[in-house]
Amino acid sequence: MFVTVVISKRRLALLLGAAFIVLLFLLTPLFDLPARLAGLFAQNERLVPIYYVDTAEKKVAFSFDASWGAERTQKILDILAEHEIKTTFFLTGFWVEDYPEYVQAIAAAGHEIGNHTATHPHLNSLTAEEIRKELKTVEQMIRDVCGQKTVLFRPPFGEYNNQVIATASELGYKTIQWSIDSLDWQNLSKEEIVNRVTSRIHPGAIVLFHNNGLYTADALPEIIDYYHEHGYSIVPVSELIYDRDYYIDPNSGAQMKKRPE
Repeated sequence: MFVTVVISKRRLALLLGAAFIVLLFLLTPLFDLPARLAGLFAQNERLVPIYYVDTAEKKVAFSFDASWGAERTQKILDILAEHEIKTTFFLTGFWVEDYPEYVQAIAAAGHEIGNHTATHPHLNSLTAEEIRKELKTVEQMIRDVCGQKTVLFRPPFGEYNNQVIATASELGYKTIQWSIDSLDWQNLSKEEIVNRVTSRIHPGAIVLFHNNGLYTADALPEIIDYYHEHGYSIVPVSELIYDRDYYIDPNSGAQMKKRPE
């Protein structure tokens, strides 16, 4: 038995209208997809430290991480003084505790002091509160020993994620990486260290050394002479980087000056 359903034109129009409204409701999020995706990407934007500065000026920064030993520190300070160079020393809390006299000597010589955390942990595995404690603890220690306030931060092992950089930024820190690694911590020979650091020379570079590398002090004079002979000035990190009106390229880590709009 067949049943014939008769739909009036008016009823058909109403049904089609309702279907169109439902379809429009379902498709509306798609029309807004670019904006929604932009918001999602902004939320998950990859944060990066400053690896180097995008500049044509022949200027570089030397930096020394201090997280073990100090027996070669005075020799480094003497070489820097002889060449009238100021640099940046990133100090850990336990190093500050063990060698307060060298913290004072570094500050008295006019060098900049940066924050390298209290215990040199793998920060990616810590909570935001634990990261804050690492930074605030050594910040206070350095201030108590020599009076300097730290504003630059270098993460241990060069490890970082968005939470690490965001937390440091909330505390007023710029996170600093490097573009030239001396690899002195691997106990390379003096010649190998000199070759690595001189062959990779470029404007705006941040060079990584360690205060107690086995041959770091031996390599320094030749590196300094090479840079000076090629027209480069050597400055603390804070004198190399831009303080405002900049952005950091998420792919290269280059700190770029914002162009006027």
